[in-house]
Amino acid sequence: MNHDNYSDEYIRDILRSARTIAVVGASIKPERPSHGVTRFLVSRGYEVYPINPGQAGKEIAGRTIIASLADVPVPIDMIDVFRESAAMQSVVDEALALGTRPKVIWTQLGVRDDAAASAAERAGIKVVMNRCPAIETPRLGLDRIG
Repeated sequence: MNHDNYSDEYIRDILRSARTIAVVGASIKPERPSHGVTRFLVSRGYEVYPINPGQAGKEIAGRTIIASLADVPVPIDMIDVFRESAAMQSVVDEALALGTRPKVIWTQLGVRDDAAASAAERAGIKVVMNRCPAIETPRLGLDRIG
């Protein structure tokens, strides 16, 4: 897939079909983008699981932070990655090791690794890179999930 350009329908379909989202690299610091996006996703009705091993047990927007993707108690529809590009392959590897694979791996603005994206896509996982669901949702006129 060409990750330089996504159709609005591709993005819209992902945002409408996802119900559970794991936010990898979620921060308890309100000034961090991952904190704001986590709050945004919760406000839109998604079931959000913040992931950060150094902050496990703390909360963001009423959601308890957990240590790893493997600790999420339900199947994950989408993984939203707030890590540097060099960490994307390890996130993909962790996602591929889950009993039920996620449907989508989404990376935030500035995060891109084409090799990791290809590995995810070969496993049947959709990929969006260098985009933010908190920007795409209102841009596409999506108020709530569903």
